[in-house]
Amino acid sequence: MDQHRIGRDSLADDVDAVSGAAVPSALIWDPALTAYRFRPDHPFNPKRLELAVSLIEAYGLLDDPGLQLRPPRVATDEELCRVHSPQFVEAVRRLGTGGADPRDAWKWGLGTDDNPIFEGMHEASATVVGGTLVAAEMVMSGEVKRSFSIAGGLHHGHRERASGFCIYDDLAVAIAWIREQYGARVMYIDYDAHHGDGVQQIFYADPNVLTLSIHESGRYIFPGTGFPDELGEAEGYGYSLNLPVEPFTEDDSWLEIYGQLLPDVAAAFRPDVIVLQNGCDAHVQDPLTHLRCTTRMFEETVRLTREIAEQHCGGRIIATGGGGYAVWQVVPRAWTLVWAALTEQPVGDALPREWVEQWQGLAPELLPNRLRDSPEAHPATPRRREMEETNRATLATLRRTALPLLRGWGPGF
Repeated sequence: MDQHRIGRDSLADDVDAVSGAAVPSALIWDPALTAYRFRPDHPFNPKRLELAVSLIEAYGLLDDPGLQLRPPRVATDEELCRVHSPQFVEAVRRLGTGGADPRDAWKWGLGTDDNPIFEGMHEASATVVGGTLVAAEMVMSGEVKRSFSIAGGLHHGHRERASGFCIYDDLAVAIAWIREQYGARVMYIDYDAHHGDGVQQIFYADPNVLTLSIHESGRYIFPGTGFPDELGEAEGYGYSLNLPVEPFTEDDSWLEIYGQLLPDVAAAFRPDVIVLQNGCDAHVQDPLTHLRCTTRMFEETVRLTREIAEQHCGGRIIATGGGGYAVWQVVPRAWTLVWAALTEQPVGDALPREWVEQWQGLAPELLPNRLRDSPEAHPATPRRREMEETNRATLATLRRTALPLLRGWGPGF
């Protein structure tokens, strides 16, 4: 019996152990996670975490006995060095204490407008990683079926370089831990508006980690990567899948192409667990992207992913946050919908009055009063038909080039 089959049988036993719980899930959160803060005017604002968690609590979405609120821990150097070089980890630590010449920071991707140096940088970054490791540990051990590391999702981190607001790559560290401890096949799905280049590159040659990223085309947005011809290398060729979409893409087109691709990819790869990055910067109100999705997309994407997880890996999903820069208007609502969809809890549409009253005095703008966007709130783009046809053509290209490789190499094909 091969390692994959051993891992699958063992994990099936773990899921059975928690199958009696109503919705066995864990939200990883502690205010310590807000220490990951570059500077007051930086768009990656940890206030969004507080807003989202407080909205989840206000809706009573942590009240079910099958749900847990679990704090993170600080990832060790050994854990970080599963994907990062010891030299990079030491540089992050020293720069965050003023113990290194800041002129040396640039070679590590630090000291830039995207990734300014801040005090306690290593500890704050390692705590984000530790949160995602806790999320992975709880799911893989069978303690819960699903988890949400809400501060995680730092998918631009590279082995020896910070990038795009991301210092350490918590997703890659957690996936490497899963591979080492369980020998499990990991399907990494990333629907942040920005391509998940760091995770892709770290596992580019690994046939046991499939990376699937749907994002705004790199022709128009950072990091300028994530095209259909980025298919992996060596034994991992065929296990890197990218579905770049056109600017102004709306819910219907996004969900159409994702819903058509995901079942075939999962059936070919047969994952043991899904790691899901839930960046919410594809929303029409996000200031850093050009997409026109609404809250419907986040809720439906998680639902579709959840159905696939139930079919192929016992429902196991390790979810994280990610991008999202409409801090007050969008992020709390999007991630509340993500949590509700992960845990299969119904949630009403009127925002709790106590939540609005708690935060309106601090908000620089009028807070919304509904959890979900009204279909009429954002008019359709004038080039909708052109955009939809281009996205379908991109999907057709990816299916033609990538799926035969995956079917040819994947177990059972």
